Amino acid sequence: MIGRILLFVFFALPAILILIICQVVALKFGAKNWNFFPILAHRALGFALGLKVKQIGKPASDKPTLLVSNHISWLDIPAIGGLVPLSFVAKAEVGRWPVVGFLANLQKTIYVDRQKRTDTGRVAEEMGERMSDGRAVVLFAEGTSDIGLHVLPFRSALVGATQAAMKNDNLTEMYIQPMAIAYTHLNGLPISSAERSKIAWVGDMGIEDNIGDILSSGTKSISVMFGEPILVKKGDDRKLVTKQAEEAVREMLVALNRQTELPAAHG
Repeated sequence: MIGRILLFVFFALPAILILIICQVVALKFGAKNWNFFPILAHRALGFALGLKVKQIGKPASDKPTLLVSNHISWLDIPAIGGLVPLSFVAKAEVGRWPVVGFLANLQKTIYVDRQKRTDTGRVAEEMGERMSDGRAVVLFAEGTSDIGLHVLPFRSALVGATQAAMKNDNLTEMYIQPMAIAYTHLNGLPISSAERSKIAWVGDMGIEDNIGDILSSGTKSISVMFGEPILVKKGDDRKLVTKQAEEAVREMLVALNRQTELPAAHG
């Protein structure tokens, strides 16, 4: 754990601070490739935390895309964020957390107030606008997190962002792409249920609640798999599309955890 803390303090933290300054400047001057610096920051943080990320498949790029995924730990953020340029959808409380909220704002995170049903429309529209600009958006569609053995039912309300994007930009087609995150090994050995419970970010747990366990847990092997995109057209039933994406994520997660034959990945 001491070695991991030293690595964070003397490598990751200085690198991230430099990248934060670069990102602030990039956003101030409206740079088109503003996602470049967050990707590097996520990679630096992931390295310091002992993440070994394996990407299977790739996100769709020829149409506006909403990535819908399961959610296990706050480690999902640097794991995914270090792979592709994107924005996250997060609960409103995250934006109010010290430091974390500031960093989330630098990546143009979209916040949703889960206590207000009326907030769904605003968030869906903002997600749609972001996707219309060519940026993928990641939605942890369960609305909470799990220890990584199961996929909880997906919430369909925010998946309606696809319709919002089509309405705003007069598009006729978009993608909803299933994405599965699996923590498969710890220090090279298959991860146990007890170890999963230490890494997982369950319910309303804060980052500080399990950061000690994570810093002392060694190398964590994570697989991020991009499934086949689901083409969405105007008028499609969002509940049916959401269910289709949920089943695809569940199939991928089971295969990744069991190390069995994987479903077809995109790309």
